[in-house]
Amino acid sequence: MSSLFSPFQLKDARLRNRIAVPPMCQYQAVDGFVTDWHLPHYAGMARGGAGLVIVEATAVSADGRISPGCLGLWRDEHQTGLAQLAAAIKSAGAVPGIQIGHAGRKASARRPWEGDDHIAEGDPSGWATISPSALAFGGGLSRVPREMTLDDIARVQGDFVSAAQRALAAGFEWLELHFAHGYLAQSFLSVHANQRSDAYGGSADHRGRFLRECLEAVRKVWPERLPLTARLGVIEYDGRDEETLSEAITLVRQLRASGLDLLNVSMGFSTPEARIPWGPALLAPVAQRVRREAELPVAASWGIDAPELAERMVAEGMMDLVMVGRAHLANPHWPYATAMALGVTDAPWLLPASYAHWLARYRPAAG
Repeated sequence: MSSLFSPFQLKDARLRNRIAVPPMCQYQAVDGFVTDWHLPHYAGMARGGAGLVIVEATAVSADGRISPGCLGLWRDEHQTGLAQLAAAIKSAGAVPGIQIGHAGRKASARRPWEGDDHIAEGDPSGWATISPSALAFGGGLSRVPREMTLDDIARVQGDFVSAAQRALAAGFEWLELHFAHGYLAQSFLSVHANQRSDAYGGSADHRGRFLRECLEAVRKVWPERLPLTARLGVIEYDGRDEETLSEAITLVRQLRASGLDLLNVSMGFSTPEARIPWGPALLAPVAQRVRREAELPVAASWGIDAPELAERMVAEGMMDLVMVGRAHLANPHWPYATAMALGVTDAPWLLPASYAHWLARYRPAAG
């Protein structure tokens, strides 16, 4: 019996297997709106057999976009296209999820193939950025953000709440808050980006305040029956990993007490000086520790693309869900190929219903 292809139940969301498509930016939106690119892309991922498909980072405000090509949920009108994505994902048998976030000091950037750096000051396609402190990320992301006021903090938290309500209205059944990758929430947590001296800076408890308040506010409007999750950078690979990870686990326990249902374990990406030990399933031991010490279901990605490796992640209790990104981009039917590689042939989703009926009727009798 394959652990990877066993069902997973979280609240009212039942996944047909433990394979999830993580949020991966497509940079194809216009003014935050879904375009012709998105529907076949996400429908194809769901048809490929994944149990969960999470729509890419979707901005809670216009200034929260990573790039001009990012999806948005800061207007009611954005719901129409996203509702089509949610319906297409669900009709193909996967649970429809969406990630909402604010890019903070990494916002107003050019698309990766255009340079992946900040849009030049004065360019009308760009916009002003905000962050806990007026510190640039560095490298190509050299724009110095404006330090957020308390009013800014309240506004952005309100934007998360409004975006969550719109996501629910659009039909999504799994919500992920983007608290990772050097974007706004991660910047509050990180000593590399947060030098505040008020209640949102200084100690680890203060640096985690924005994240806790944001989740608590969203929890009030997101139905208890549906999973509320977050992607958090729990490690920076900056030389202070044990301290960072311990602080993150403490925060995760607090988030769990406030209603977090699952953590998508990731890296901080808060400094260009990080020395990440790239390799297969590099975050597996970290995810397993978070799962054990925070007593919360976890998922993780980064370098999990081999069938046997993905199976082992679940079978050995390192994570509850396996987030498979680039392998899905290369082959949307990765779950099917993985099932074949692992010798799994009895999962009902492996064949379209009409073909499965034909096969059952006409397959030659044994012997």
